[in-house]
Amino acid sequence: MRVASSAAELVARVRAEAVAEVDTKSSETDVVTAGDKAAERLVRDELARLRPGEVVLGEEAGASGEPGPGAVCWVVDPIDGTVNYLYGFPWFAVSVAAQVDGVSVAGAVVEPVSGRRWSAVRGQGATLDGAPLHVSAARRLELSLVATGFGYRAERRARQAAAVAKLLPEVRDIRRAGAASLDLCAVAAGWVDGYCEHGLNRWDWAAGALIAEEAGAVVRLPSADAPLGPDAVFVAAPGIADQLHETLLRCGFGEI
Repeated sequence: MRVASSAAELVARVRAEAVAEVDTKSSETDVVTAGDKAAERLVRDELARLRPGEVVLGEEAGASGEPGPGAVCWVVDPIDGTVNYLYGFPWFAVSVAAQVDGVSVAGAVVEPVSGRRWSAVRGQGATLDGAPLHVSAARRLELSLVATGFGYRAERRARQAAAVAKLLPEVRDIRRAGAASLDLCAVAAGWVDGYCEHGLNRWDWAAGALIAEEAGAVVRLPSADAPLGPDAVFVAAPGIADQLHETLLRCGFGEI
């Protein structure tokens, strides 16, 4: 939490200058700013000081090594929601998680604009600014609010849009805010009832998925044999999890 908070302060402080220096990655819509790079450098430097010798996997600079069995690996998204950051849309965050053997054991997500601090420790629950979190009590899919996100490549976006069009009549409404870590936290808080997105990387979900799980959500992470696809993250309140999963498959989310 200390490291994520320091990075969030930096992200907020340098935004005006950072968004003037923008590069692209997988496509012209997939951006990276000077703020992303500066925040990741800060996180890596702080972790090297506080946890010397431990591996760091970050969105911008990759992995610093290969963790051995039982060793901690830090998974870092210096700005989740970079497009929002670029535009000044205040839904972006710094995400830092500790994983052991690929499983998240602690995570922090900090929002630079609002200052909200989300956290979880495996087996010890999840909190927002120190207050315990719990998922919604939703039980009817047609009255449920569902979040999702879209990829950066036009071909995949078209498939996602078609699937979402089929899903929309089945639920109360859909939200797409543009930062996976915060969408996962929103499930934890009961602000939305479920969430599914394809194409996420480990740094997108490492902290947020643990926060959702510790708040009581059903969580299904990317795996080779997942019905929704090997790169799908699915999170939902228990009362609608099976209904939502089946509906997503019927609407074509498994073919995205």
